[in-house]
Amino acid sequence: MKIRSIETFCDPNVCFVRVTAEDGATGWGQVAPYYADITATVLHRQVAPYCLGRDGGDIDPLLELVRDREHKFPGSYLRRAMGGIDTALWDMAGKRAGKPVCALIGGTPGPLRAYGSSMKRDITPKDEAERLSRLHDEQGFDAFKFRIGAEVGHDRDEWPGRTEEIVPTMRRAMGDDIALLVDANSCYSPQKAIEVGHLLQDHGISHYEEPCPYWHYEQTKEVTDALDIDVTGGEQDCSLVDWKRMIDGRVVDIVQPDICYLGGLSRSLKVAAMAHQAGIPCTPHAANLSMVTLFTMHFLRAIPNAGKYLEFSIEGPDYYPWQEGLFVASPYQITDGKVTLTDAPGWGVEVHPEWLARSSYRISELPG
Repeated sequence: MKIRSIETFCDPNVCFVRVTAEDGATGWGQVAPYYADITATVLHRQVAPYCLGRDGGDIDPLLELVRDREHKFPGSYLRRAMGGIDTALWDMAGKRAGKPVCALIGGTPGPLRAYGSSMKRDITPKDEAERLSRLHDEQGFDAFKFRIGAEVGHDRDEWPGRTEEIVPTMRRAMGDDIALLVDANSCYSPQKAIEVGHLLQDHGISHYEEPCPYWHYEQTKEVTDALDIDVTGGEQDCSLVDWKRMIDGRVVDIVQPDICYLGGLSRSLKVAAMAHQAGIPCTPHAANLSMVTLFTMHFLRAIPNAGKYLEFSIEGPDYYPWQEGLFVASPYQITDGKVTLTDAPGWGVEVHPEWLARSSYRISELPG
């Protein structure tokens, strides 16, 4: 069924996308958060013109057409915009079939183990350990990720000694039964990353994310080859060619595509399939409670090489005020450290009408 219109509802942080077919069927998706209003402009200027009037049930060729027609723009904004169309079309397909998206890609609804993901670096090791311990007691998380180094820090810490303090502090507070993960956000040179990696190994940290500037694959591979800990990465990568390089070169032990950054579910499934063929697990990046975590829940319930857990942001309105009031009913309820994906058709969520009413609106549609 041909696509009749593409609408965006956005603020600077979030942009929801509604696609309507000629028969009136609709689907809801989302572009990647952050500067989402800019992505919305890219969507209407560089994506919608190639999608209107085409078959919305054949997603891969549609995305490839956009890629080919806009080949001079291979970067992140175009992929973020493509993801808005892709995810809306998957929702439409699920609603047409009366099935959740996960069932369309070979999965089933059900529970997912989650790790509580901290986004904060401006927090002392003592305070971080206390709040994560409290979440373990209250919500049953049995895995947590915390931040080390400084974001793209060129070997600098957030403040001197923080990393050397927080790693043993977290292990003492959590005990040996809690899985601990860290994210360095491109902080280190290979030499420093390996030094920090030995500290992590000594304290039983199981996941070492983005230790080096993510665009320098050879630096990350040097760290991966030198350590026993799982080195992970890929959240920023939006080119399938780069993903093939990363996977074929065994740059990381675990791949972490972000469904919104990469350009949608269809392209993320391609990455998961490449990784599966190489024997590499997939633990996607999903660092906020917009629709990206919901997309990831469907994805993880379907792929054969799903990692151990779902990333689940623990940050509330003090950190992410823009997350509040997005949905009529939140799909993100943690019980005993797990979140459950329902059997509702499509993505199984409804964007809140009050949020939509406050948003900036734009439509691209077929003439007539």
